[in-house]
This record gives sequence, C-alpha cells and structure tokens, in this order.
Amino acid sequence: MADHVVVVGGGASGVLMAAHLLRLPGRRFTVMIVEPDEDIGRGLAYGTDDPALLLNTRAGNMSAFEDDPSHFWRWLQESGRSDDVAPDGPFSFAPRLRYREYLRDLLRHWLPETGDGRLRILRDTCTGLSETARGVNAALASGTAQTAALAVLAIGHAPAVGHSPYDHAWASPDELGIRPEEDILILGTGLSMVDKVVALRLRGHRGRIIAVSRRGLLPRVHAPTRPLQLDPADIPFGTGPAYVLRWLRRTVRWAEAQGRDWRDVMDALRPHTAALWQAMPPSGRARFLRHGRTLWDIHRHRMPPELASILEESLADGFLRIEAGRLKDETSKGGRHRAVIHWRGGADETVMVDRVIHCTGLLKPIEADATGLVAELLSTGAARKDALGLGLDVSDGCALIGRAGLPSRRIHAIGPVTKARFWEITAVPDIRAQAHRLAARLAAL
Repeated sequence: MADHVVVVGGGASGVLMAAHLLRLPGRRFTVMIVEPDEDIGRGLAYGTDDPALLLNTRAGNMSAFEDDPSHFWRWLQESGRSDDVAPDGPFSFAPRLRYREYLRDLLRHWLPETGDGRLRILRDTCTGLSETARGVNAALASGTAQTAALAVLAIGHAPAVGHSPYDHAWASPDELGIRPEEDILILGTGLSMVDKVVALRLRGHRGRIIAVSRRGLLPRVHAPTRPLQLDPADIPFGTGPAYVLRWLRRTVRWAEAQGRDWRDVMDALRPHTAALWQAMPPSGRARFLRHGRTLWDIHRHRMPPELASILEESLADGFLRIEAGRLKDETSKGGRHRAVIHWRGGADETVMVDRVIHCTGLLKPIEADATGLVAELLSTGAARKDALGLGLDVSDGCALIGRAGLPSRRIHAIGPVTKARFWEITAVPDIRAQAHRLAARLAAL
C-alpha cells in the first residue's frame, strides 16, 4: 500500500494528477480514480458533445505535460481528429469534446485492459476521507471503503447542490430542451454566456436573447502573442489591487510603445500570478474580488476568434442584446419568468422570458457540492475553508489544512478546489504544472 494513491475525481484535474503520478521515473505508483461518471475526463468543463464549443486555450498549449508541449496537438493529428480544427495548426482552438477524448485516451497506458494495470477506475462517489495510522481511508457511497497510502482531492468545479429556479450554464441547449422560439435571459456575460449564444445561434434559434452582468463587459479575444520576460524584481509583490492595476496599465503602455500587445503583458504575468496573489494582503484580496475580478477575468480568460465573430454577428443583427445591470426581482408563472432588471444608471425594466440561464461564474460556497464530501471534510475538521470562502485551505505543497491549522501528511488537493491559495488554477496549463509538482512531492514522501 506504500505506493498506492486514491485520486478523488475523474475530471481534468484527476486525470492529469493520475497521469503525472503514473509516468514518474523511478517510482511505480498504483492509482485508483474514484469517479461516479461513466465518461472519464468529462467534468463540467469538457462535458459538452457540441463540436461548435471550443477550448479557450490554443491546442498547442493544452498538452497534459509541460515537458512535452506538443503532446495534445500530436494526439489530434495521430488520432485523425485534427480535421475539425482550424488550419492554424497548434495555434487553433480545438472542440472541447476532443479534449475529453484526449484525457480518456491518456490513461490507456496504465489501465488493466490496455496498459500495465497500475490504474483502476472505480465508478463510485467518495463521501469521506480520513487519515489512519497507516494511510488514508476513503468512504464510498456504495457502503464500501478503499484504503491507500495517500489521497488527492481533485473534485474540480463540483456542481452545486440544491434546487435553482434557473438553468445552469453547463447544460447544452439540447439537454435543456430549449425551443427555437423561446425568449431567454442570461445572467452573466463571460465565457459561459458566449458558449450559450454560439450554440443557440448555430441551431437556428429565433427567440430574443438578453445577457446581463454588473458591468456588461465581454471577454477579450485571443490573438497571437509574444510574451515578455518579466523580472520578478519588477513585479509589485505585496501591494494591493489598486497599485497592481496601476503598474499593469503602465507596463501595458510601455509594451504598446514597443510595438507589443497588452496580451504579451498578461501572458508574461501568468507564471507569477500565484505568487502575486499570495503576497497580496488579505484585505487586498477581498477588494480584488469585489472590484477587480471582472476586469482581470475578461483580459485573462479570452474567447477564440471564431466564437468572437459569431458573437459580433449576433450583436449586430439583434440576435443578442448585452446590458449592464442586475436582476432585481424574478417571479415565475405558467412556465414563463417575469424578470425585473435594474440597469446600470438607475432605470428598471420588466421583461418576460421563457427561460433564465445562470452564467455568473463558479465562485460559490465551497461546501455546496452535490457529493457532500467537502461538507464532510469540514465537519470532521480534516479541512477548513479559507478566510474568503473561495476554496479549501491548502499549504504551498497542496496539503489539505485541517481545522487545527496543521497540514495533512497524507491528504492533498489539486485544481480549482485550491484556488484560495493559488487563484489561477482553473486552466489546464496551470493544473498540469501543479500536478507535476505535487507528483514529485508525493514521490519524495
């Protein structure tokens, strides 16, 4: 059992963690992924079967492995799946469903049926994790338990528990049963909204679509970049968000004067984002979430040019209306929604729609996951929330920190559940780097 690891979650985070453990030289880990979904690698991010919905990162940056950056692009070519990618090669944006297939295929090297048998996938739900004298005990919904030397929590963006009167962002129009004539109100104007509008337009939707967010801002568009080399000494670590924003604007103006693009600056900052977040005072982090998060997100999380073109057409011909405001009140009657929207500037407007779709993002209470695992970890004291409620508290080495403030020796976490410590940990390039580091740490235990 000394080299056995239980990975809780079979989405992108869990698959990447398992792959990095299993490919380590000099250490033959065995891994069990506990995941209730039949389709490994799906998660919320790659659950769509719609080929029109694209990755938000170029194919050349989506490799599972930092030391083999073209791995995903080669897989697309060698598997015959590169035909549905734009002719820009590794600079193209592949369909999301292809990445799910890639993640699933990634594991075949270690499965009993197709590889060396060091990986097992258990179709079950983990409901509890506890340390024992010899390792970790994982309680399962089936009433059984699994023991291992180590456990990694990789639950990703867990769907929220409880009923909502609104349709959630992750379901496709087909899954939601949207009729072509329906009028739709979308809450949020980020990437999830873009996906919804594109999917509806390509299906020939005829109803009106209104998208509302506090500022009415859209994600910026990807373009070719030449990232700068930022010296850590030039980055204002330890300052608040207002100072960081002023520094960022000055740096962008300097870059533009050199014939560069603002994206060059944002991409150059990426390797330093976690350190910048961790060095920011707690009060500064709270102010960033209130006032700076939207501006950061629209520049940091961009949309592919192909989707931007469809969105521009939708705005130009009236298929889509985007406004700055907030939902003030909503009532449902006879299958329709009466929504009162308070527009930025003071006026209220009442609109009648057939459907409201919630696309306002993933910053929800961390314990509100449908499995109940996080709530159980919090109640037993095996974990604690961070001060801002973004996620679970973990050490710099990704060890789960318990109620007493001590890092666990055997239970670690990876991916979006660790965003309280690392902030930018939702995209594959960030998660694969985290998986690589954590695998090396676990091998050294």
